[in-house]
Amino acid sequence: MKVDDDLARKVITPRLRESHKGSYGRVLLVGGLYPYGGAIIMAAIACVNSGAGLVTVATDRENITALHAHLPEAMAFDLREAERFLENLRAADVVLIGSGLGEDGAASRAMDLVLANIRADQNLVVDGSALNLLAKKNKKDLPDCHFTLTPHQKEWERLSGFRIPEQTVSNTQKALGEFRAGTILVAKSHKTAVYQGETVAHLEVGGPYQATGGMGDTLAGMITGFLAQFPSIDRYKAVTVATWLHSAIADDLAKNAYVVLPTHISKAIPSWMKKLSL
Repeated sequence: MKVDDDLARKVITPRLRESHKGSYGRVLLVGGLYPYGGAIIMAAIACVNSGAGLVTVATDRENITALHAHLPEAMAFDLREAERFLENLRAADVVLIGSGLGEDGAASRAMDLVLANIRADQNLVVDGSALNLLAKKNKKDLPDCHFTLTPHQKEWERLSGFRIPEQTVSNTQKALGEFRAGTILVAKSHKTAVYQGETVAHLEVGGPYQATGGMGDTLAGMITGFLAQFPSIDRYKAVTVATWLHSAIADDLAKNAYVVLPTHISKAIPSWMKKLSL
């Protein structure tokens, strides 16, 4: 599948005049446990700027003030509040878990809570350390939901069993086949590709100026935002366009910057989406 401006315009459509914040999806972001609080903040900023209607963040209580200082548009609560966690999980159209989550006891409990309660009609985006937690699970026991996995090569090695030199298209498709049918894989590298079943899109955007902390968190937030606000669009196309846009913006910013910061990408998302929607 060719990924370019034309495909992006089919996904990023003008908003209906008679719509409201509930029309663009309810999102729950889970992560940002000490000392990784910034990761979930960057994911949330990207998610809001990508157009998600209602964004709620489950994080460390100590991280909430920092989150609201950067993003007052998001709601937040202490990840350890189990009842509130379940309430927000059940209300969400899309759940992102993993950005700055870590792998300690609180992280494992949050992961188990999500996997035990996610529904078949919900999207679950798994990123960062949540991918390592997922790698420890039996794939046959994973819940029936709309999975999107966003690993870099080492995380995919843990999930797939294939070492980095062995991560060919055929081996990746073989490993992906062990997950729930319909699972989308965003295989991040200097040659990022997006998989679903036998379909694969190789992206021709992006560069070394993106090699900085928080880049993957921002991408995960964008993917989550796209899945939330474009529910009528094919999931694979929505995820692929979000991934393409993330790097297309970086390419543009790199014309005048040696290093592209994730937060700078997020600032540019609304104007790029406006341009592509016309």
